[in-house]
Amino acid sequence: MTVNSIYADGYKNLKQVNIDLDPKMNIICGENAQGKTNLIEAVWLCSGCRSFRGTRDKDMICFDGDVSRVSVNFQNSRRMENIEFILKKGAVKEKNITLNGIKNDRLSKLFGEFKCVVFTPEDLNITKGSPDNRRNFLDIAISQIKPSYINALKKYNGILQQRNSLLKSMSTVHGSDTKYLDVWNEQLAEAGAFISVLRYNYCKTLNEQANKLYNLITDSKENLQIYYQSTVYDNLEGETDTKNKLANMYIRKLKDTAENDKKMGYTGSGVHRDDMHAFVNGISLRDFGSQGQSRSAALALKLAHAKILKAEQGEYPVMLLDDVLSELDSTRQKFILNNIDDMQVIITCCDSRPITDLRDGKVFTVENGRVE
Repeated sequence: MTVNSIYADGYKNLKQVNIDLDPKMNIICGENAQGKTNLIEAVWLCSGCRSFRGTRDKDMICFDGDVSRVSVNFQNSRRMENIEFILKKGAVKEKNITLNGIKNDRLSKLFGEFKCVVFTPEDLNITKGSPDNRRNFLDIAISQIKPSYINALKKYNGILQQRNSLLKSMSTVHGSDTKYLDVWNEQLAEAGAFISVLRYNYCKTLNEQANKLYNLITDSKENLQIYYQSTVYDNLEGETDTKNKLANMYIRKLKDTAENDKKMGYTGSGVHRDDMHAFVNGISLRDFGSQGQSRSAALALKLAHAKILKAEQGEYPVMLLDDVLSELDSTRQKFILNNIDDMQVIITCCDSRPITDLRDGKVFTVENGRVE
């Protein structure tokens, strides 16, 4: 998959950006706060994902402008396609999102159309950061492979909110009726079982691919192991019956912890509390890993996901590297560049010289929101 061209105007500080990209290497060079990351972010949004910077819709429009427009032309294994989204000040909830000219009412409906993997400096701490970050990594990765996953996740989160509201009220009213809790338990269990199995199976594949890459980084001196830790199930190996066996196990867990949930006023067990753990030679990266090991693991995870997408769907995603290389030593810089040979890459950086020495391609300069 490759991006042929990008148009952006009024997206944050970007002004009339209209560029044609190289099918392999593209370097976006410029000083800080000039718009490099804004350009990467605009491309990422076209994948159907939320901003990796947590940007609110209203903040995607330039301070002194009324309209934000982004358009990406990309080529997949079948044909040339176009994604465009337009936001207007005062009506940001009414996004104008089109795929090949056909309107979509939600950005998430673009899942599965345009695939890219984004790697930011914050991702370098994914193994040491909060479980939220790792769950978010898994949810985005699985959604790109199986778009229906995002619907299950939205359903789960909606039910969870209702169950938590009920638990909060029950914690203040003695002797509250529990029949409504049973209703939410059943609905939560079915969605939670489905999510659990997909996450577990993805982590199995991720473990295999990431360890191969981690071995290359460490010259086979260390092994990386990835495990999915469920707060509901002891073992998900080979399990597929999410609507009966696994859903019933989920319900039992919710019933067993119901009294404690009532006291706390929220649901203490479930996929919203699960985690992905990383170990190097059997030692937890989160608790005892060095900075170098954590960064190497993060590189392996991101590149492994790109390879999984290729294996699942027959083509590589576009790789977006947002100022990551400046955070890495020369060995890890060379490693990541040598493992993206088969992908189109868009890299932002302040100094392009180390990259241009390694690759052919195009270099773009960003200054005050304009790209040349």
